[in-house]
Amino acid sequence: MVASARILRHTEIARGIFDLRFFSPDAARTATPGQFVHIRVSDSFDFVLRRPLSVCRVDPSEGSVTVVYRVQGAGTRRLATMAAGAQLDVLGPLGQGFPLHAGDVRAVLVGGGVGVPPLVELAARLAAQGTAVTSVVGFQTRAQAILQDELALYGDVRTTTDDGSLGLRGLVTGVLTQGFVDGANRYYACGPTPMLQAVQRTMAGLQVPGYLSLEERMGCGFGICVGCVHPIERDGRVQNLKTCKDGPVFPAGEVLFT
Repeated sequence: MVASARILRHTEIARGIFDLRFFSPDAARTATPGQFVHIRVSDSFDFVLRRPLSVCRVDPSEGSVTVVYRVQGAGTRRLATMAAGAQLDVLGPLGQGFPLHAGDVRAVLVGGGVGVPPLVELAARLAAQGTAVTSVVGFQTRAQAILQDELALYGDVRTTTDDGSLGLRGLVTGVLTQGFVDGANRYYACGPTPMLQAVQRTMAGLQVPGYLSLEERMGCGFGICVGCVHPIERDGRVQNLKTCKDGPVFPAGEVLFT
């Protein structure tokens, strides 16, 4: 679904990280946690490919969708210049999001860097169904920390930084001990690939099942270009599945890392 969406708010919330809220009633009504939208940043042929941005929050009553992204290249630098009132060309929501399990008593959410935003809507929906939420978020430094207050609306939040400038010094896996995950039915993780590998290994050792949201470069966003395949072991067979269409969320036990 392609739609023209009006920017409602566009602010820098940390160094090089922007919060973008846009008006798109259809997307707000149908988007689920873990899905993404594909945004065209310019009509210029200099920016042919869209930018995939994870859904952070949706507000169906307002008809709005919020994404949070980091400026990493020319396309996102161009996007960062767009002000409230401007029109966006938005494709989505796309992809397979995080499955919710109504009987879960407790869930652990793990995010790293700009992998944290999709956990906010997830936390809200888990809390709404009565699941206790505990979030563990990691950043390189305090200046890059985002969205802890938003996650804290739904449960306890533990923060780590590589340099120790905020929260605990170290990696998110340092928090994931047996005592910490006791009583957790499931975990959900989103972040850079090295973090996902470490979380997958740690939580498998603690015998907690979960889901990983993969980060892959996406071209088309709906499975045509086959540029974002990732090896997934399913039903005893390794398959190269499309992150944009079959994911980006997969059961953690199925994801293979090389």
